[in-house]
Amino acid sequence: MNLEDFFKPVDLSVFNDGKYHHADSLLQHVQLNSVQHGFPGDVDVDVVLLGIGEYRGAGVESFTKNAADKIRHEFYALKKHSHLCRLADLGNFIPGHTIEDSYHAIGAVITDLLQRNIIPFIIGGSQDLTYAHYLGYENLEQVINITGIDPAFDLGAPEEPLNHKTYLGKIVLRSPNYLFNYTNIGYQTFYVGQEQVELMEKLFFDAFRLGKMREDLKEAEPMIRNADVLSFDLSSVRQSDAPACLNPSPNGFYGEEACQLMYYAGMNDRLTGAGLYNYDHRKDDSGQTAGLAAQMIWYFMEGFANRKMDFPVKSQEQYFTIYRVPVSSYNQEIIFLKSHKTERWWIELPSAEANRMLKNHFLPCSQKDYEQACNNEIPDRWWHALQKMS
Repeated sequence: MNLEDFFKPVDLSVFNDGKYHHADSLLQHVQLNSVQHGFPGDVDVDVVLLGIGEYRGAGVESFTKNAADKIRHEFYALKKHSHLCRLADLGNFIPGHTIEDSYHAIGAVITDLLQRNIIPFIIGGSQDLTYAHYLGYENLEQVINITGIDPAFDLGAPEEPLNHKTYLGKIVLRSPNYLFNYTNIGYQTFYVGQEQVELMEKLFFDAFRLGKMREDLKEAEPMIRNADVLSFDLSSVRQSDAPACLNPSPNGFYGEEACQLMYYAGMNDRLTGAGLYNYDHRKDDSGQTAGLAAQMIWYFMEGFANRKMDFPVKSQEQYFTIYRVPVSSYNQEIIFLKSHKTERWWIELPSAEANRMLKNHFLPCSQKDYEQACNNEIPDRWWHALQKMS
């Protein structure tokens, strides 16, 4: 396919401030689809940015078609370091005649980039674009895990139309279905009904409240490490730090915590796609939210540059310390692995090779999961995975 047909170029003349012309500014180190230089040729990069101003899923027609440009203005003034990943920017997506047209076109773009081993990073757009992102994997019949950093679950009811608050439920209802697991990080209980909590439990999805995550943000790392796709709702950041969102909230993650979560996502050896959604440039007169979004993308790139490639496979167990923990309620040992290189933890899943839904035997976990097993308790994330396999 010709990717150029789906995107409009960015006008470089808007980057007229001297800060963009420094040799170490990111603008000087990106292959950017621009009016002046045209579409990048043979894109040989690690990550591509996609500006997708499609907000019809949030009931908004056209006010932010090029909202990604405001984030670009902040992002390309940031500094390039020698270790940051190779980056291209395909410009701004041309919306389809209908939102369904947009979903399928975005899915086709994602599929093409995945086949080239390039990570797409969507600068949205409303969060229903996660559904379009999922279609890119469905086209390849690839089973995936999605992690959402989101104050709500976005499941909706079966009778509701697809939109930015129901997209996850529509993914779950797809048949055949290629979603193995969904993990929510940072939900706020007053935005989530009891029925949705119970549905998440029935689906054996993982959900972690904001307060629990802020007690120890490092516990989010193994949750993100298990994701193929990250969907980040800017509304999960508190309004004082990110006021320009579609659904701002007085509570949420701090800006520096949002950057840390994006660093974890970039570091994830498994992750092959990400998106940042629900930015509302109409409320961003000061550029504060665009500035935070830009720094979050920068930290994603920093994380990518620090990938350790230490995901265990059966043939490499010599690179790990193996712990065998007997748990009486399970009547078997639970096997944990700790990387010699990074000291990150995994838990082994039995019979994973017989299950088409899993790529390997190992599930990312933390030392707390190991300690829980040592206390004769079955770790929740391991139990949920076993239930989905059965």
